[in-house]
Amino acid sequence: MMKKMKVPAAVAAGALIALGGVTLGAMPANAADGDAKLSVLHAVPGLTVDVYVNGALTLDDFTPGTLAGPLDLPAGTYSVAITASDAADASSPAIGPVDLKLDAGGNYTAVAHLDASGKPTATLYTNDTSTLAPGQGRLTVRHDAAAPAVDVLAGGTPVISGLTNPDEKVLNLPAGTVSASVAAAGTTTPVIGPKDVDVAEGVNTIVYAWGSLQDGNLALAVQTIDGLHSSPNGVPAGEVGLAATNRPVDPAPYVIGGAGLLAVLATVGVVLGRRRAAAAGSKASR
Repeated sequence: MMKKMKVPAAVAAGALIALGGVTLGAMPANAADGDAKLSVLHAVPGLTVDVYVNGALTLDDFTPGTLAGPLDLPAGTYSVAITASDAADASSPAIGPVDLKLDAGGNYTAVAHLDASGKPTATLYTNDTSTLAPGQGRLTVRHDAAAPAVDVLAGGTPVISGLTNPDEKVLNLPAGTVSASVAAAGTTTPVIGPKDVDVAEGVNTIVYAWGSLQDGNLALAVQTIDGLHSSPNGVPAGEVGLAATNRPVDPAPYVIGGAGLLAVLATVGVVLGRRRAAAAGSKASR
């Protein structure tokens, strides 16, 4: 499910990155219960900014194509101001200050990007961290480029159709490598890719299409969220992996073990029989 938050201009999402910069040094090594997790992607081509949070410079000359996080942030509201690169201070911001509210317990990615018409904007996504079945990975595709609707192709075949900016599509797939490309809706000629994407077991692999079709700088960015494995249901992880590769189990160890067990039981039986016979002879001689 996607939660979208529109900010007056694209670099305001860069402000969220600054928020991460402020908190990175201040946060303890272990996150507190109820903290939000925030990752931020700066996906506005050709835009370098300085970012201030609560009046402090937190990112200097922040450049496009950078992914920050995940950062564990206390729930709350942060005041963010965006200035031109290398501004003396935040007294004359180009954007803001704006108040950004973060809710507790969520896993988010804020993306500064272009809308379909090429105007700067920002979108806050809620990342799907639900548990995956054994052998499964999650592929999330997000359209954050100045481009019309697109199809996403896997091995040349459309698997997502008509995806528009800033929407997303989430697929649960068998773990493996996907050759992904992006084409204009209804076509198969890639405008991005093909690019091999590793969809790992128990991981949400998030692919962002960003940039501008008109300016010829479309690109892909990839984010991964690990730790979504399902709890084993009484079966060790090694056996799950073995089953997934369809390799037969060698019965020899179990046959040998069974034969050894029968031999031990037979030996015990002989010993007990001899003891019983000896005991009976002793009684008869009395």
